Amino acid sequence: MKVEGLQYVRGFVTAAEEAALLTAIDSERWRHDLKRRVQHYGYRYDYKARTVDEWMRLGSLPAWVTRIAKRLVSDGYFATEPDQLIVNEYQPGQGISPHVDCEPCFGPVICSISLGSQCVMEFAEVVGAGRVSMLLERCSAVVLSGPARSVWKHSIPARKSDRVDERVIPRGRRVSLTFRTVVVRKTS
Repeated sequence: MKVEGLQYVRGFVTAAEEAALLTAIDSERWRHDLKRRVQHYGYRYDYKARTVDEWMRLGSLPAWVTRIAKRLVSDGYFATEPDQLIVNEYQPGQGISPHVDCEPCFGPVICSISLGSQCVMEFAEVVGAGRVSMLLERCSAVVLSGPARSVWKHSIPARKSDRVDERVIPRGRRVSLTFRTVVVRKTS
């Protein structure tokens, strides 16, 4: 089964870029308000209320990621530079529940880059029984647009290894960079 609007880009960043990004990320402050550590840039996202508004603006994306944001535009994945980045850290055994990124909050494209380790991401139709699994390798990018963005949920099962083509692949520490554009909601 094919997920329309799903693009996988092997080797989106080089090993040297990956190392530099991880060093920069680890020099920043982590938030501990979820089951995993996170960092928010551009705008903070309220996970409980599932909202983003003008008062949640934190500033520009950090300098250490601007080249990547520009490349997402020049390579044709985003029409404009993403203005929101969430960095998630997943230790072996951690995952994220099936979800569709908040549609009123974010634009039509979501991109996630995997650093440090690989993992399997699972896709399930919101309505229907379709299911697809995809190995996200280190340094790869996965881009969700169209139906992949809106009619398929994505998740990372909470486990310490993944089975791919009869191989068992252990997970290490994985850091994901998830880029989005915010649809700013004005508050009165």
